[in-house]
Amino acid sequence: MSRTQHRSNSAASTAADRLLAEAAHLQAIEGNPLTAEEIAMFEREGWPSERRRAHILRRIEDRGRVAAAE
Repeated sequence: MSRTQHRSNSAASTAADRLLAEAAHLQAIEGNPLTAEEIAMFEREGWPSERRRAHILRRIEDRGRVAAAE
């Protein structure tokens, strides 16, 4: 891998990590933080940042549907 590609991948990874941290923080603000089991699953199964973020966003959407139904 060339240095340019490595820097590009690193920058994308850093941006994805930042978005993941932001999504997790928003979950906590909403009173629905990530569980220890979810965090362990992410680490154990090696989920990439994009997949983790999608999981968190899905949880947010699901919670919104439940709140609207109530």
